[in-house]
Amino acid sequence: MPSTAARVVLVTGVSRLIGARVATALQADPGIERVIGVDTVPPTAPLGRTEFVRVDVRRPSIAKVIASARVDTVIHLNLVTSPSAPRSKVKEVNVIGTMQLLAACQRSPDVRKLVVRSSAAVYGSSPMDPAVFTEEDEPVEPPTSGYAKDAVEVEGYVRGLQRRRSDLVVSVLRFANLLGPGVDSPLTRYLRMPVVPTVLGFDPRLQFLHEDDGTEVLRRMTVEDHPGCYNVAGDGVMLLSQVLRRAGRSQLPLPSRSMSVVGDLGRRFAGMSGFSPELLRWLTYGRVVDTGRLVSELSWRPKYGTEAALADFVSSQGLGPGMPLQLIDRLTDALHRG
Repeated sequence: MPSTAARVVLVTGVSRLIGARVATALQADPGIERVIGVDTVPPTAPLGRTEFVRVDVRRPSIAKVIASARVDTVIHLNLVTSPSAPRSKVKEVNVIGTMQLLAACQRSPDVRKLVVRSSAAVYGSSPMDPAVFTEEDEPVEPPTSGYAKDAVEVEGYVRGLQRRRSDLVVSVLRFANLLGPGVDSPLTRYLRMPVVPTVLGFDPRLQFLHEDDGTEVLRRMTVEDHPGCYNVAGDGVMLLSQVLRRAGRSQLPLPSRSMSVVGDLGRRFAGMSGFSPELLRWLTYGRVVDTGRLVSELSWRPKYGTEAALADFVSSQGLGPGMPLQLIDRLTDALHRG
């Protein structure tokens, strides 16, 4: 396949951590003439020579931005993973927004490349899962709600675009859970809880991806041609119990039915939005993906393994020893009274 060098790049979700970091990395490339970042809210940090356009990808106006700037490469990072808005609005952003964006890409004669950040959550989490998911594996129990279901739908629409525009170079990246100093997500809020609830009788296997490596793989997919679907995660696997010990967190094993009550307490202690069904399943059964295809295709592997990504997060957050036993007792009493 001939090279499709990126010259005018559009980055969605540019006001969020990864969007801003990818835009900053791309604008340093001398081969890229323009980087245009779009979002519904202005960025809080300077974006250098990235041009910010306030636009909602759910609206037809995104097509005007792509057409007027003659965008040739689209990096779609606008999927909402930690909703603070009603579920219906989040689904609109994730699914309807993607549909509108892909329709604009299909109509544009200038667009030649599409890079989509998806999620390993498309594999779901189940007691019957394989030890390791490859890109060809289908979920044993497909996600039925939340962001994971949105990601499945998004990938379906991307495949539809590929059928209609076979000339496009399309890369889909299934990210493991992000960690790093700048990441704010349901996972990082969970790890910052003063006492961390776990599902009694389960110790899931987990993988993480450092924010630096997430940025770098998106940059590489933009400036190089690597069509296909790829799992993206740091090397290595950790048990949840190991993660919590490294983070200096005290565990509170609970029956799964009690976790929703703890999620309500988490709103008070850690600013969480509760435990979504997909997060609860991940904390029960875990998930591990194979990254061999990515490593082989790019001749590159993430700088941070799973343990190193956790260590950097722990260090940046100043997480210390576990909470005193008295606090655990008070929380346990509160759960029993609830």
